[in-house]
Amino acid sequence: MKRIRIVLADDHPVVLAGVRALIDASPDMEVVGQAGDGKTALDVIRRATPDVAVIDVSMPGMTGLDLAGQIATELIGLKVLVLTAQEDRAYVRQLMQGGAHGYVLKRSAADELPRAVRVVHAGGIYIDPAIAGLMTDVAAGADAAPAAAGLSERELEVLKRAAQGWTNRETAEELGLSIKTVETYKARAAEKLGLRTRAEIVRYAKARGWFDQL
Repeated sequence: MKRIRIVLADDHPVVLAGVRALIDASPDMEVVGQAGDGKTALDVIRRATPDVAVIDVSMPGMTGLDLAGQIATELIGLKVLVLTAQEDRAYVRQLMQGGAHGYVLKRSAADELPRAVRVVHAGGIYIDPAIAGLMTDVAAGADAAPAAAGLSERELEVLKRAAQGWTNRETAEELGLSIKTVETYKARAAEKLGLRTRAEIVRYAKARGWFDQL
């Protein structure tokens, strides 16, 4: 298995150690570099060429916003996942518009970080469920343009129905597809979003308001 290569950047050593432990516990990921400030993080990222950079917002030398912008300009293809204690929607919007692909709260890291890494690595957009309800504009934007979030239109349709409890047969009849095709779309969508169980699919759907749709 090819593991997801990750660089970590946070100016709090305890947080950095904790995040590294979470990543090290995930068999499909590995830490290839870390830094305690923004400028050093950029140097480490340039050398290590990771798949995903997990960065804090407030760092000395270069802020997370500046770092995300520099990465977006210089290192096209590298995914940026922000890990922060900041729950202000303005930070979320500013960072997502500035080049970040995901936003996870530090208080949710134990539950959300590995999943978020998988989602952004697969080309998706991830916003911590704890604040996703406050970001209807960002969430709606991701759903309105499913291709940008890594899902095809069919994959999105099938996954929404799966979250709402539809059986594969019911979905197949509704969409005019074979049961096997529905199973394939659902498995592919779940894999892209890093969702491994039905409970995870339901939680993802709730955070994005899917239960109010269809």
